[in-house]
Amino acid sequence: MASKPRNPFLTVDAIIEIDGGIILIKRKNPPPGWAIPGGFVDYGESLEDAVIREAKEETGLDIMLVRQFHTYSNPGRDPRHHTVSTIFIATASGTPVAADDAKEVGIFRKDDLPDEIAFDHRQILEDYFSGKY
Repeated sequence: MASKPRNPFLTVDAIIEIDGGIILIKRKNPPPGWAIPGGFVDYGESLEDAVIREAKEETGLDIMLVRQFHTYSNPGRDPRHHTVSTIFIATASGTPVAADDAKEVGIFRKDDLPDEIAFDHRQILEDYFSGKY
């Protein structure tokens, strides 16, 4: 009997540029910390549709995608399981509101990022602010 294949979970995240900074959400659920808004891609959903949906669910904002930034795939990037995340850069206007699995939302700049950042999102933000990709 053949074993069922195990594949990484596919996720998306949006670096949302707004008011001279970027939006982070403080997570309601473990792992704790601040994170780039995002989540899991649903079956039958494109990456673009998924990141727009997740951003709306967590921040209340309608985002406009600027470009795909980079894909992160280190098997240890999420302590819960192996995930592969494609990161998008987006813009938005309006006032973000914490919703879904976000208990807080904030706008941060390179020099005032919070200390506790979940997953590998600090590395992603360092790459973003340095213009690495």
